[in-house]
Amino acid sequence: MSYGATFPLWREAAGDAWHDYTRHAFVEGLRDGTLPRAAYLRYLVQDYLFLVHFSRAWALAVTKAETLDEMRACAATVHALLNDEMRLHVATCAAEGIPEADLFAAREAPQNIAYTRYVLDAGHSGDFLDLMAALAPCVLGYGEIGTRLASAADRTPYADWIETYAGADYQKTCDEVGALIDGAITRRLGTTPRDSPRWPRLCARFETATRLEVDFWGMGLRG
Repeated sequence: MSYGATFPLWREAAGDAWHDYTRHAFVEGLRDGTLPRAAYLRYLVQDYLFLVHFSRAWALAVTKAETLDEMRACAATVHALLNDEMRLHVATCAAEGIPEADLFAAREAPQNIAYTRYVLDAGHSGDFLDLMAALAPCVLGYGEIGTRLASAADRTPYADWIETYAGADYQKTCDEVGALIDGAITRRLGTTPRDSPRWPRLCARFETATRLEVDFWGMGLRG
């Protein structure tokens, strides 16, 4: 899967960080079922908090957008995050005796604070493209990971997680976000964006967010 033309270029520019993120020991534990349940639940609690801030970042993107199509796409992503993706976290944690009120009131891990505030700062201090570059590793990386792990879903207790991100609805979201980014890049930087003086900065945004994803997995795995 490519999710458009820009994402593969950013992914390549991220170098080893992308491999460290998408092939992290936490991810491999989801794939083969060896991830400790306590680590998974710790991650889900923190990811719930992450998605609260992530939704705010996508809402910020509505205010940074330059066209109605961009605004609609960002608003649709906020809806998908709040009403679809977070449902997995709520249902799984409820089955383990953790109600949603406790999720919302949980204490944020330092790695969570670092990542979410970096993304929000990218939007507040930069423009729409800065925000998209910071948001893309999570949205599109999870789509890539879900696709790769899909064949293992019937052999792991973490099938619900895999099926969420490998599923048609999430993959459609990834395609739409990839198209949104491509259109935004062309609109602002032209048809040869790598010739723009802004390109290295956007690649650096993407790479930094990717490294913060690596730390987020590590937080879940180690506590």
